[in-house]
Amino acid sequence: MSEPAEPAAAPTSLAFAPRPALVALAWVITGLLLATTLLSNSPEGRILSGIATIAIGVFALFGTVARPRLTADERGVVVRRLGGSSRWSWPELTVKVSRSRRFGRDTSLLELDVLDTDGDEHLVVLGWLDLGTTPDEVAEALRGLLG
Repeated sequence: MSEPAEPAAAPTSLAFAPRPALVALAWVITGLLLATTLLSNSPEGRILSGIATIAIGVFALFGTVARPRLTADERGVVVRRLGGSSRWSWPELTVKVSRSRRFGRDTSLLELDVLDTDGDEHLVVLGWLDLGTTPDEVAEALRGLLG
């Protein structure tokens, strides 16, 4: 009798998205700001709360539609936007973390520097709001996926 074959290893896939609680909070704030806009007696107040409603609403929509924001597997990465998504293979990518100090606080951003097969260059910059975790952790996970 022959031994049963071992099952093939499942492909490793990573996904990063804004935290659902933050997206839900953005929708709640959008609703409250909309109510403030509609109930305001002051034209100036309506303008200011209307602008805030639109800004927070766009963030909430983006966090809802572009989920997950970044996915990666052995073939490459996919970055989602409101208008669609882009896929790049690993040879086209350079993964970096840029660090800066703003307002007395250290910040980091994940940079995906892409030179695609058509010769076009792209720079995708993602922060912790986009990824749901620190850019350092995502860069480490991406590099681990590369092997």
